[in-house]
Amino acid sequence: MAPPDNNHYADTGRTRQKSRTRDALIDAVRDLMARGEDPSVSDVAEAAGISRTTAYRYFPDKESLLNAAMPQTGERSLLGEHPPLDVVERMARTLDAHFAFMRRWDPQLRAALKASIAPGAQQPSLRGGRAVRWYEEALAPLAETHPHLDRHALAVRLRAVAGIESKVWLTGVGGLNSDEADAVMRENALDILRAAMARDPLPSGR
Repeated sequence: MAPPDNNHYADTGRTRQKSRTRDALIDAVRDLMARGEDPSVSDVAEAAGISRTTAYRYFPDKESLLNAAMPQTGERSLLGEHPPLDVVERMARTLDAHFAFMRRWDPQLRAALKASIAPGAQQPSLRGGRAVRWYEEALAPLAETHPHLDRHALAVRLRAVAGIESKVWLTGVGGLNSDEADAVMRENALDILRAAMARDPLPSGR
């Protein structure tokens, strides 16, 4: 039998107590991830001192728990309201929002990175390629202006220079502070974007 849907469970009856339970589960998953673990819903329930059955009422799977603990992971776009039409501006806004996300959740992201490279490890939940989707959304206008550009491949290239892996190297080996590292990643990503657009000029007649 599938775990019950949690969409409305916390909003009906004894809402104050349910809110405390939900918060305890979210706090527990954040703490476990900051310690380098990639916990299941059952692991989180045990850490929070809450029964598995109760935990699944709030979060039927690990993905829903992660999206509650780190809300940006569930978003399809980081562009916010009234996104610009210019692709470079869209990418810059997305990069800034991504870097803010990385600063906020730095311990958890570093833990997920560490877990992902451990021998025999499976890909942790935080290593699901969400940033590539955010970048693809930022690049969406290229479908009209630069139709021959492979937007997914370009998003992957951008993510390669603007993720937690680059941040760890720039701060740990490169000796930069967090803001300096963000500035380097931003400049590198935008340089790649501009170069890709220059190599694939607008179709004639546009």
